Amino acid sequence: MDLTHYGHACVLADIPGPEGPVRVLFDPGAYSRDFEHLRDLDLILITHSHPDHLDAERLTTLLDDNLDAELVLGQDSVAALADPDRLDIPRHPRSHAVAPGDKLSLRGIEIEVVGGEHACIHSDLPVSANVGYVLNGSLFHPGDAFDVPSGSIDVLLLPAGGPWMKIGEGIDYLRAVAPRIAVPIHQAGLAPVHQNLHHGLLKSLAPADTEIVVLDHAAVRSFQPTDGTDSN
Repeated sequence: MDLTHYGHACVLADIPGPEGPVRVLFDPGAYSRDFEHLRDLDLILITHSHPDHLDAERLTTLLDDNLDAELVLGQDSVAALADPDRLDIPRHPRSHAVAPGDKLSLRGIEIEVVGGEHACIHSDLPVSANVGYVLNGSLFHPGDAFDVPSGSIDVLLLPAGGPWMKIGEGIDYLRAVAPRIAVPIHQAGLAPVHQNLHHGLLKSLAPADTEIVVLDHAAVRSFQPTDGTDSN
């Protein structure tokens, strides 16, 4: 599997399939960049409607440039996009509105939808929606939440910073999921010095069998499925 991090929560996964790689893009949001040129996408998955995960204008363009892509998103994102001046999701022929507990099989990828609620920013603020996606029982993007899926996770896309978390919670979450590999994401709100600090803490306090892999921006990194190493 190849992973490419386009900043913050936006990650491209090229997952091997019987007819070639299946290209899956998570959360093309306002804090991410350089995903706009992507073509031949098979799946676009949106965890929730906050702008740093869902940039409506660029998503519309991305779908125009990837006419065969399937779009998977929660009801909150459907509502955010149901605007005549934006993408009209109900008329998009390959959109799938999902809820926690749903299981889909699209383009040869098994998708389990988990979670339901965004992590709490403050008790005075209303609760907002969030769904996470487990692909082929192996790759997990939790969005903005600390939901622990059932079963073992091979690769966790791990939030490293945000107004709804502190790094101690991220470390506890990493230990609870205990993946073979964790890739830090959701870092755009941190100054570079704090990004490095958080990454260092994750590395030093990770479970013994977990490897923390920090991806360079827009650089492809290949991972072997079972031996605990990457090929680059």
